[in-house]
Amino acid sequence: MRIINPANESLISEIPDDSRDSVEAKYRLLKEGQQDWARVPLDERIACIDRFSRLLDEESKELAATLTQEMGKPLKQSLNELQGARERIRFFAEHSARWLSEEWIIREAPTQEKISFDPLGVVANISAWNYPYLVGVNVFVPALLGGNALLYKPSEYASLTGLHLGRLLEAAGIPRNCFQVVIGGAAAGQFLLDLPLNGYFFTGSHKTGQYLARAIAGRMVPCQLELGGKDPLYVMDDVEDLEKTAAAVWEGVVYNNGQSCCAVERVYAQEGIFDRFVNCMAAQARQMSIGDPMEPSTDIGPLSRKAQVDFLLRQIGQAVTEGARILAGGKALPGPGYWIQPTILIDVNQEMNIMREESFGPVIGVQKVKDDQEAVERMLDTEYGLTAAVYSKNFERAEAVMRQMNTGTVYWNCCDRVSASLPWSGRKHSGMGTTLSYQGIRAFVQPKAWHIRPH
Repeated sequence: MRIINPANESLISEIPDDSRDSVEAKYRLLKEGQQDWARVPLDERIACIDRFSRLLDEESKELAATLTQEMGKPLKQSLNELQGARERIRFFAEHSARWLSEEWIIREAPTQEKISFDPLGVVANISAWNYPYLVGVNVFVPALLGGNALLYKPSEYASLTGLHLGRLLEAAGIPRNCFQVVIGGAAAGQFLLDLPLNGYFFTGSHKTGQYLARAIAGRMVPCQLELGGKDPLYVMDDVEDLEKTAAAVWEGVVYNNGQSCCAVERVYAQEGIFDRFVNCMAAQARQMSIGDPMEPSTDIGPLSRKAQVDFLLRQIGQAVTEGARILAGGKALPGPGYWIQPTILIDVNQEMNIMREESFGPVIGVQKVKDDQEAVERMLDTEYGLTAAVYSKNFERAEAVMRQMNTGTVYWNCCDRVSASLPWSGRKHSGMGTTLSYQGIRAFVQPKAWHIRPH
């Protein structure tokens, strides 16, 4: 496998990818080790994860540099991602004992009742490239704490990062027969689907998630899918500080170059403030520093995948052909690398691809709406259901909109945000299942009901 730097298309490294035989060998190793790991006391498993977190901190500069070089994320954002990963690990370390311990339901009765929690077994974690540290720890940390063994396949666009994770987990005390990294693209993913695993946890596109779900449907094992979104945001006409709001919305559009499942992908602004709001957004776009992602001052780096540049240009071109206007950006940048200008389109409508297809890049359509009712209709007009945001000074008015959203997450006066203490889940084409919160801890174990009659 050739690892290419998306900023300049230079070759970073060549690493061997896994064959069917090597994946099967790794599975056998995990099959032998999983039950021993499940018998390790939980406090010892937590201690291993704590050591892993400290290693992430000690090697943060090298780990951030690797991530920036192989997927193009600005260096300061790579460092932020590592810090966020450590915060999520802290959540799991502090709360897993509570949610994985036995629960007595009835103690004083002729028949006593309790619930215990068993690991699933050997599971696959097929992860994503856009936030490999964050979305990785969302899955493999609670899975390991729950007593499972993992075949972890990082995206082919974050393979070096994935190898770092495997190395540091082993250094922290996680046995080799409990965690194995699988390197490769679609073929390696298929090898995992062909194994008799006890669960599949995938982060990625709707298309691939749908394929995975169909492939394993007959096995009756857990299948959790964290997929994409076309996340809407509505700016009401009672917003008092339009410049501040525009800056927050713009960051939700372009952070990580828009390559986030919960990035703002559609904006609706009420007609009374529309012109001022989009002009404030355009001013934000002009202030962005685009360039070498290794430079600490860079805000926008390259896209991670070459094909995505053409995809976004097609979205922009199709919208312009159908009547949209470019308020900022709209072009690819010259030279080597996968570069595109952050782009704002106005005069868009709900039928344009820019308002329907997931963009996964620094491109946004902003549509004028008359009132809250029209905004709700437009926001709900999607096959996705990940997040939705409302900006307003009036919580009751915003709440009325948020309660109608068929999404796993809603935001008031914020966006593009994830908290370890709250469940992260999608609806419709945005996936199924939950990571994070206590529900994300329980996602990697299965309950056992105990009926105990002493006499």
